Amino acid sequence: MTSLRARAVTGGILWAVAIIVLGLAGVSSYVTSQTQARFIEVLETRHSQAIVAVSNNSDSANDLVRAIGDLVYQVPFSGQYWQVETDTGAIYASPSLDEERLPRPFGLSQERQRREFTGPNGEPVFAIGQWVPVRNGAMWYVQVASSLRSFEEDQAVLRNTLLTAFTFVSFVGVLGALTQVAVVLQPLNKLRQDVSGRWEQEDGLEVASYPVEVAPLVNDINTLMDRNRDIMRRSRRQAADLAHAIKTPSAIMRNELENLKIEGMDVQDAVDALDRLDAQLKRSFARMRADGTDATVGVATELDTALGRMERAFNALARNEGKIFKATYAKGLRVRMDQSDFEEVTGNLLDNALKWAASEVRLDVAETADGQIMLTIADDGPGIPKEEIAKATQSGQRLDTSMPGTGLGLAIAHDLIHAYGGKILLSKDDRLGGLAIHMRLPFASAKRSD
Repeated sequence: MTSLRARAVTGGILWAVAIIVLGLAGVSSYVTSQTQARFIEVLETRHSQAIVAVSNNSDSANDLVRAIGDLVYQVPFSGQYWQVETDTGAIYASPSLDEERLPRPFGLSQERQRREFTGPNGEPVFAIGQWVPVRNGAMWYVQVASSLRSFEEDQAVLRNTLLTAFTFVSFVGVLGALTQVAVVLQPLNKLRQDVSGRWEQEDGLEVASYPVEVAPLVNDINTLMDRNRDIMRRSRRQAADLAHAIKTPSAIMRNELENLKIEGMDVQDAVDALDRLDAQLKRSFARMRADGTDATVGVATELDTALGRMERAFNALARNEGKIFKATYAKGLRVRMDQSDFEEVTGNLLDNALKWAASEVRLDVAETADGQIMLTIADDGPGIPKEEIAKATQSGQRLDTSMPGTGLGLAIAHDLIHAYGGKILLSKDDRLGGLAIHMRLPFASAKRSD
């Protein structure tokens, strides 16, 4: 599944990285060119100063060391050098060269010569040299040189500084992209939460509370929900009408069979078949009602009301049979299930438990840690063997024919509960020793809208 958040974050990060890399390359290139130009400018200034010193001291060449007296020329192998060569081959050099000498000039051109070579101590050196006339008409070659090692070190420091700055900018950019994505997607997150909340409310989504870009989608969702609501309501009505239409012929057939039985005819097989037909139809109609329920628009059952009514009814039924019925449930619980469906499922299961119980039936209701409602119906009857539990919720599976019934009670309960997003599990009850039916149903947290 493609994530809008992932796509937006990835695109934003890639775009930020591209801009930062291009910016870093551009700034680094610009600063490097400016630094190089500054390096050459300083060297040219020193060359001009050397030419002036030579012109003023050509009559006494021994004074050149004092005339070009910059301290950087006094330290051996400082990286800053000068050298003067006369047209007769005499050489005067800065103390920084020690015993080393710079390369000799090419030709006698008075144009400035720029060249790079390996200087003292094997370090790269950039030099500027020029033949200049002196007072006696002779030509002297004045040359100054500067080590490129310091320039390269300065460049490395500059690159590291720029890299640190752009790394920080990258971090801020990525953080900004994440923040922007979160802000942009917030209306979609709100929409998802609001759509989920339609389980608890009947009203549509408020279009005005969303950005104009999302508003058309909200309108479409409202239309779809209204249409879906209408379809489900019509489906429920059709199921109810069909059930009512079949009840009358079934009742007539049952009366005719009863009359035939009174007359002495053996119609038990036909009665059993009609019972199973009624049960199958009941199950089908129950599924149709559940599939067409208003579950998406806030159906809910107040357990205080539904269970209170059942507690009174089954207390009386249990007393009539000499058995005990106990119900334990907290006040204020609500399940997301139609009340008629809830009462049908719970009533059938309690009736089945009372039929099979030896002496006691218990109903316990509690809220689970994950916010669901757990209903447990347990009895002290024979229970169901483990290998038979799977059959108990299947259509038409009667595990014991010694008791009257169709074998579809658990199957109908299973279908209805699953239709509402719940689960039903069967096990042996540790306390009473009989069958325990656990029904996990969605919790309805909000009051239904009027």
